[in-house]
Amino acid sequence: MDWTILRELRKMVSNWCSAWPFPSKQESALKALGTEGLFLFSSLDTDRDMYISPEEFRPISEKLTGSTPTASYEEEELPPDPSEETLTIEARFQPLLPESMTKSKDGFLGVSRLALSGLRNWMTAASPSAVFAARHFRPFLPPRGQVELGEPWWIIPSELSVFTGYLSNNRFYPPPPKGKEVIIHQLLSMFHPRPFVKTRFAPQGAVACLTAISDFYYTVMFRIHAEFQLSEPPDFPFWFSPGQFTGHIILSKDATHVRDFRLFVPNHRSLNVDMEWLYGASESSNMEVDIGYIPQMELEATGPSIPSVILDEDGNMINSRLPSGEPLQFVFEEIKWQQELSWEEAARRLEVAMYPFKKVTYLPFTEAFDQAKAKNKLVHSILLWGALDDHSPILTLLNESFISTWSLVKELEDLQSNQENPSHKKLADLHLEKYSFPVEMMICLPNGTVVHHINANYFLDITSMKPEDIENNVFSFSSTFEDPSTATYMQFLKEGLRRGLPLLQP
Repeated sequence: MDWTILRELRKMVSNWCSAWPFPSKQESALKALGTEGLFLFSSLDTDRDMYISPEEFRPISEKLTGSTPTASYEEEELPPDPSEETLTIEARFQPLLPESMTKSKDGFLGVSRLALSGLRNWMTAASPSAVFAARHFRPFLPPRGQVELGEPWWIIPSELSVFTGYLSNNRFYPPPPKGKEVIIHQLLSMFHPRPFVKTRFAPQGAVACLTAISDFYYTVMFRIHAEFQLSEPPDFPFWFSPGQFTGHIILSKDATHVRDFRLFVPNHRSLNVDMEWLYGASESSNMEVDIGYIPQMELEATGPSIPSVILDEDGNMINSRLPSGEPLQFVFEEIKWQQELSWEEAARRLEVAMYPFKKVTYLPFTEAFDQAKAKNKLVHSILLWGALDDHSPILTLLNESFISTWSLVKELEDLQSNQENPSHKKLADLHLEKYSFPVEMMICLPNGTVVHHINANYFLDITSMKPEDIENNVFSFSSTFEDPSTATYMQFLKEGLRRGLPLLQP
């Protein structure tokens, strides 16, 4: 998890207020409009000049008049080709299960229905079916000269990192997609009309690798980090961020034929969506965060791409779509793959490309403690979301001295309620006893005893302080690292070793 996420949630409003260039006008506006009115005004006043220009007012105008903004981009079109192949893609969508939300369930107590209206009203895919030309999928081809099986490449590079910050939450409409972003934007628009191809937080973008190669075809597996804005003015922004989109495409090496395509949000874990929404303008109640489960969010081709007409060598049409509208019937040759890579291995490589800290193996919860017992090592455990960045000193220490795991709270609650395995129940009990929202990092003995832990909020407090203001030398910064987050996490791990190693069984 990018630590800037949590830091941004707590400081966004205070930063907004301190950055306002007209404090006296801000006070007058607050008296005239109230906190929520001023917040709406600020969401439109993008240049912070205390004046709403016609362009800034456009989102409200479109909302009130019912008009929709015209697309401000055009895909780079190739000359029309009547014989080019097209394929039909269908969207399958089951809405998020409200009862899966961890903080806002039980009838969404304490959360206004208005804040969740975009989520509640999103019951079906925006476009159940759409037709694409095969050539639209050219961005999924590997870069020239890169044909190594399993070697990742970026379709859409991430422009953010823990060092470069994050993008504003206070937005409603996606920026115009460019280049290779266009096809992904069009695909995701089948689910909802406001997809953001680049997420607010790192890692952004889309990464891919080859999983099979033949004489004429590639199978490409991909992973996409994108999110959706479910609200429009005058409502407050509501961000819907699936953990990932993944899938595969089988296409010819010249992208004139697509044999198969599938894109989906993985649903094998109990939670797979992050949600964040603004619901007021005060510092204490500005942003709400929750996670939940969406059973199905999937796109799939109904069959291989086919031409609508067949031309002879002179360009004369010799066959076309039947009068009934039924497509032409084709028999496709069987593809003989020369090299293949398993889905599991490809998924692992794409995950490491997105999250370099995954170079450390994170085992399933109970398996991690089994290995810790066998190897007489401490367990480095993260409860709820993953953490860390690509800092080699931390990776080295984790690989050498710890067995690592990360878990969702709900998964441990399921273990806790399972009476059939008392040892697993005890491990879950010990973890949940130390857990506080949103993320808890722990160092444990192989029997599950927690010898050291730190909450993400406290971690952020430490890393946002100046070194001279820190009194607790357990979390003092080291001059070895430029990044306070890295230094503090290294100190956390070392303190865990200091406390835990003497307690390991000889």
